[in-house]
Amino acid sequence: MLPVRVPAAGNLHASNTRLQKTGTAEVSSILEERILGADSSVALEETGCVLSTGDGVARVHGLRNVQAEEMVEFSSGLKSMSLNLEPDNVAVVVFGNDKLIKEGDIVKRTGAIVDVPVGEELLTGIKGVDSLVPIGRGQRELIIGDLQTGKTSIKKLYCIYVAIGQKRSMVAQLVKRLTDADAMKYTIVVSATASDAAPLQYLAPYSGCSMGEYFRDNGTHALIIYDDLSKQAVAYRQMSLLLCRPPGREAYPGDVFYLHSRLLERAAKMNDSFGGGSLTALPVIEMQAGDVSAYVPTNVISITDGQIFLETELFYKGICPAINVGLSVSRVGSAAQTRAMKQVAGTMKLELAQYREVAAFAQFSSDLDAATQQLLSRGVRLTELRKQGQYSPMAFEEQVAVIYAGVRGYLNKLEPSKITKFEHAFLAHVFSQHQALLGNIRTDGKISEQSDAKLKEIVTNFLAGFEA
Repeated sequence: MLPVRVPAAGNLHASNTRLQKTGTAEVSSILEERILGADSSVALEETGCVLSTGDGVARVHGLRNVQAEEMVEFSSGLKSMSLNLEPDNVAVVVFGNDKLIKEGDIVKRTGAIVDVPVGEELLTGIKGVDSLVPIGRGQRELIIGDLQTGKTSIKKLYCIYVAIGQKRSMVAQLVKRLTDADAMKYTIVVSATASDAAPLQYLAPYSGCSMGEYFRDNGTHALIIYDDLSKQAVAYRQMSLLLCRPPGREAYPGDVFYLHSRLLERAAKMNDSFGGGSLTALPVIEMQAGDVSAYVPTNVISITDGQIFLETELFYKGICPAINVGLSVSRVGSAAQTRAMKQVAGTMKLELAQYREVAAFAQFSSDLDAATQQLLSRGVRLTELRKQGQYSPMAFEEQVAVIYAGVRGYLNKLEPSKITKFEHAFLAHVFSQHQALLGNIRTDGKISEQSDAKLKEIVTNFLAGFEA
C-alpha cells in the first residue's frame, strides 16, 4: 500500500482563498464591462391628446412647452404646426386631411420647425419689361393684375416657381412647357394647389424662399415667382378665423402685412464678400375688378421696389404683355439697364405715357392738330412694337435692334398692322446677315458710333425692300 500525502490544513485554506479571489475579480470585471456598455440614455417625449378637431384645426391638451410654429406629429403620422399657444390648450393647423384625427389621439412634439431640403441686372427677355420697367437682381418687383391677364408668363438662372392656390391643370401645363423647353434642369416648382389644405398654401412661399436663399447664400443667382400671394393671404385669413384670432380690415388678421414683408424682405443682392449671389422676387397679386386700392395689393406695393401693372383692357385689345406704362414703375429705374438699352429706350416710356393720355381725349374730338396726330400715330406703332408672344423671350441685343427702329422713327410710315411682321422679318435678316453687329452690342453693352451708323444703314435698306 502506497503512502498518501495529506496536505496540511493551512495550505488547503490558502488555496481556497486564492480561487475565491480569482472568481470574484472575474465576476466584478464582467459586471463592470456590462454596466459601462449599457445604454443609459432615456428618451423622453412630451405628448398631449386631442381635445377636438375640425376645419383643419385641432386643439391639443398637454403640450406645455411647445414653441410657436413648431412641428407636432399625430399618432397617425400626420404632421401639423402649432400656432395658437393658449393657457390650457394648443391650437395646431393640420397639413392634410383632418378626418384622420379623432378625439383622444396622442400628439407628440418634434422639437423642430418647418424646414425644406435643398440639394447684376436680371434680363427677362420681355421687351416691355427690359425697356420700360427694368428689374435689378435682388429686387422685389410686384406683378399685379386681374384674373387671367397674363401675369404668369414672366436668361437662364436658377428659377423657383411657387404655385399657391392654382388649379392643378394650370400647374401641369406650366411644368410641361418648362419640360419641353428643357428648363426643368434649373427650375424648382413648389405647388400647393387649390385642393390642398390652407396651411400648405400658407407655407408654400416660405418653402420656396428657403430654397432660393440656398442659391443666394452660395454665390449663385436665383429668381423666385410667387403666384400668387393674394391666395396665400386668403389661406392665412381662413386659418386665423378658425383659430379665433381677431379680424381686421376685409376680415384679414392684423399681422397680414408682416405675413408678406417677412417673406419679400429675404430677396437681396449680396456683396462680393458674402459670395455675390442674389435672390430676385417677383410676387404676383390678383386684383378684383381692377381695384388696386384693396388691402393686400396696397400692402405688397408698399413692400416691393416697384410694380408691373397688367391691365385687363389692354389684354382684351390683344396687347400682350398688357403692361400699363403709366401705373408700372421700377424704383431702380435705368440703374438696372445696360447703356445700349438706355440709349434706345430712354424716351420710350414718356412717349407711351403721353400717347395714353392724349388717346383718352382724342375719342371726344375729331379736330386734332398735326402735333397731336403725330403723337397718336407714333404711340400706336410703339404700342404694336411692345407686343410679344407668350413664352417667346428675346435676347438683349435683339430687343435693342428692334426698339432702335421704332424709337428713331423709321417705322412712322409703316402700317401698324405690319409692325409684328416687320419685327420677325427684320430680326431674321439681322440674325442671318449681321451677326457681328449683334455680337458687338452684346459684348460692349452700348451702341457705339460705328454700331449706330451700321444699324441705321441696315434698317433703312431693309425697310426699302420690305415696303416694296
